[in-house]
Amino acid sequence: MRTVNVRTITENIKEMCIEANHFLSDDMREALDKSVTAEESPLGVQILEQLRENLEIAGKDMIPICQDTGMAVVFVKIGQDVHIEGGLLSDAINEGVRQGYTEGFLRKSVVKDPIYRENTGDNTPAVIHYEIVEGDAVDITVAPKGFGSENMSRVFMLKPADGIEGVKEAILTAVRDAGPNACPPMVVGVGIGGTFEKCALLAKKALTRSIDEQASLQYVRELEAEMLSKINKLGIGPGGLGGRVTAYAVNIETYPTHIAGLPVAVNICCHVNRHSHRVI
Repeated sequence: MRTVNVRTITENIKEMCIEANHFLSDDMREALDKSVTAEESPLGVQILEQLRENLEIAGKDMIPICQDTGMAVVFVKIGQDVHIEGGLLSDAINEGVRQGYTEGFLRKSVVKDPIYRENTGDNTPAVIHYEIVEGDAVDITVAPKGFGSENMSRVFMLKPADGIEGVKEAILTAVRDAGPNACPPMVVGVGIGGTFEKCALLAKKALTRSIDEQASLQYVRELEAEMLSKINKLGIGPGGLGGRVTAYAVNIETYPTHIAGLPVAVNICCHVNRHSHRVI
């Protein structure tokens, strides 16, 4: 049994909130660089170059790469041989978010109540997803999610008879409807299967998967490639102003489902697709 003090969790969460909001992950940086060459629209290239310049300024001057520093979404995989001491894990995570957004001078965007809208003042609480796994490590992914793209998310409760063609149309419908509002070039996270809430969680989790990492199932890999090609033929382009680089990647996760259902969720993320990952 390995013991981890909550202070360690708090410190790492704080650093990850700041890191994710100031520095693009390696896979996203590489995708941006490649897109400048791939884009055929002169205006699209200009926008991509501006995004790249913005990224460089953000890293050099420690300015957030986007003014919407998001609601903190935290995925935590806890080894079943880990004992957390010193307090509640959820409290430790939220304290890390509070410190990260306060000390990092990041915009506080969370309100206490969805109707009365009073700002919490420190970007807490976070949205936390726990998973118990083998081992004695704590695996943490912090993914700040801005709401320009989050508001473009969709859940489709398809019929089994709709099949894979129905899934394809659902993905394309979500992207078409999102248009420029999701700040393209985008990453499209898709969850297929499970239940209403499970497919949404799969779609959100799919966004944290490196866009260089292929899906384990052959048909999913083929579906990802087909959807990326079709999305990039929609003509939405960088900033929604036309072009061939509408999306950097389509990441799809699947899960078993009921005989009577085919849930599909699409969670779109903007061109920064922020996420930071650490194992403690």
